[in-house]
Amino acid sequence: MSKKPTYLKDEVVREINQAEKFGAHLFRVAVPDKKALESLKFIKRHSLLPIIADVHFNPSLALKVIEQGIDKLRINPGNINRKQMYEIIKLAKERSLPIRIGVNSGSLPEKIQKKYLHPSRNAIVETVENTIKFFEDNNFFKIVISAKTSNWKDTKKINEILYKKFPYPLHIGVTEAGLIEQSAVFSTVALVPLLKKGIGDTIRISISGPVEQEVEVAYNIIRASGKKINRIRFIACPGCGRAEVNIWDLSKKLYSKVVNIKRDISIACMGCIVNGPGEAKESDYGIAGGKGKGIIFKKGKKIAVVKENKLIDYLINIIEEDV
Repeated sequence: MSKKPTYLKDEVVREINQAEKFGAHLFRVAVPDKKALESLKFIKRHSLLPIIADVHFNPSLALKVIEQGIDKLRINPGNINRKQMYEIIKLAKERSLPIRIGVNSGSLPEKIQKKYLHPSRNAIVETVENTIKFFEDNNFFKIVISAKTSNWKDTKKINEILYKKFPYPLHIGVTEAGLIEQSAVFSTVALVPLLKKGIGDTIRISISGPVEQEVEVAYNIIRASGKKINRIRFIACPGCGRAEVNIWDLSKKLYSKVVNIKRDISIACMGCIVNGPGEAKESDYGIAGGKGKGIIFKKGKKIAVVKENKLIDYLINIIEEDV
């Protein structure tokens, strides 16, 4: 999802196309007011990705958003009443537009809040059930379900329940998960078990950071679930007293050069003679650092010994020739 105000349309387009470069397939933008609405056509025209418009509280704005030719609408049943929802459904059906029903623990309908007192699992599931029934009663079935909390255990359990109850696609993620260090952990423990069971059709990692971090962590989670993906697997030495190269600096620079390669290959960057050659040899491509120089490996074979300041360029040339 965009981290920029939507009215900053040029910045949003740059952000979208950066996300696409990192491997995103969909992109959501917030539309909180008329100023944001007026940017949608420009964003849609220049975006490399399908656009999901996120509208809260304002049903008339949601109707105008649909008319802008977006690819999907996300609305929250906690802040739009049924009469207003009916008008949105009616127009979306005319345009054959899918709607994501986004239920978050922080914005449940008032009736549900009074019944359960706090956003429990049952409160969220019941909100989804009630909303789905309303959509189906009005013959609308182009539905995507999203039910998120900031508690990874609840997120996991809720989506397991919804997967059994409904035939609709599920958009999964832990909301408001924090900085990258926290989000990567909480999102992994919630989503990997879901993905291993085949639960989840789209995924968003919520990180207090740039969108490319969200995309990178998402792909690592998908790979951790056992699924094959066209992304590199990057293996890097953590560094220790045996390292005779600046392995942190070397790893960062190498990773920045290869992160956008859309191939299922492994690349290792190792810092010493203990595990370095072994790990590098087991990877498709690798560097094993030494004092002022390093060994370049390809497909398990040592192919060159190169000065430290030339290691990255040398390896990148080899990878580019192949992929």
